[in-house]
Amino acid sequence: MEYRIHPKTGQKISIIGFGTGPLCDAKEEDAVKALEYAVEHGINYFDFATSGAKTFTYAGKALASVRDKLIYQVHFGADYTTGEYGWTTNLDKIKEQVDWQLKELRTDYIDFGFIHCLDELSDWESYQKSGALEYLLEMKKEGVVRHIGLSSHTPELANAVLDTGLVDQLMFSINPAYDYHHGEFANGSAEERMALYKRCEAEGIGISVMKPYSAGQLLSDKTSPFGKALTKVQCIHYALDKPGVLTVLPGSNSIADVKEALAYLDAADAEKDYSILGTFTPNEAKGTCVYCNHCAPCPMGLNIGLINKFYDLANVGDPMAKEHYEALDKHAADCVGCGHCDGRCPFRVHQSERMKEIAAYFGR
Repeated sequence: MEYRIHPKTGQKISIIGFGTGPLCDAKEEDAVKALEYAVEHGINYFDFATSGAKTFTYAGKALASVRDKLIYQVHFGADYTTGEYGWTTNLDKIKEQVDWQLKELRTDYIDFGFIHCLDELSDWESYQKSGALEYLLEMKKEGVVRHIGLSSHTPELANAVLDTGLVDQLMFSINPAYDYHHGEFANGSAEERMALYKRCEAEGIGISVMKPYSAGQLLSDKTSPFGKALTKVQCIHYALDKPGVLTVLPGSNSIADVKEALAYLDAADAEKDYSILGTFTPNEAKGTCVYCNHCAPCPMGLNIGLINKFYDLANVGDPMAKEHYEALDKHAADCVGCGHCDGRCPFRVHQSERMKEIAAYFGR
């Protein structure tokens, strides 16, 4: 397993996490085996925005003995009163549900207590007026909740909540379909979505990625909005390449699902390459570096993806970006303008010109 360190909390987080969305559909024995298999193979991050109540019972049975080694996302606003997922801002219902989830999970604390699934500004207003936010903050003060998170599909709403300074972790839907205006949750332009990811990295807010496969649509030629399928490995790599991302949470309800997600760790670079997206992304995404490194290898040894990333982050105020840039073996000023990268970039970025701009900005 590979791990990334949360810049605010210091937690070591597995880059492949466990999305429990479909876990309730499995038989208890199969679900428990899948959870245990995940832990045995290094997965330590679990999200509990699931489709049904059985998930909590399964997880409590499978994970209670190793709870102190794991990181849980629990959502203040997810309602399982009927046995199936529901959404609420009713304070009494949220209190009842959080107590029930803690009991079923066999834990007395929550690593990330999430402001759950807000996509409209009216949702945020309702969440505050109902007392749900105040309750979540009280739970944090008491130590039951260690850190505050937010789940959303909308850049505008996410930015509004991040402005409060309360949030340490953002759960956001990141995949090529949503980033390029395809799908139910394709909110915000490609530019707005990337700006959100950059903001999170600049401010030390971790991102956990939901819906990396766009609910499976990206995995088939017939259902992909691009008319061409991507693999699960490509989708995971696409998400992990985005600024601020710490972990990707594919939905799993079997050992087979977990194995398919873990296959990313042993995949060759060619298997991870998602540059095919450059042939069918919208015009507004052309000319924007997405750090895919398809331009590599650079004859002069520049890591063009990282140079672009640190430049973009510096421009949005990341105080560490310049330091990271300075630590690179080669800098933008080492570019000789051979044009090799320009010809290989699937997103039509004029990298040789951009290197001049970056060199002027950093002074090297």
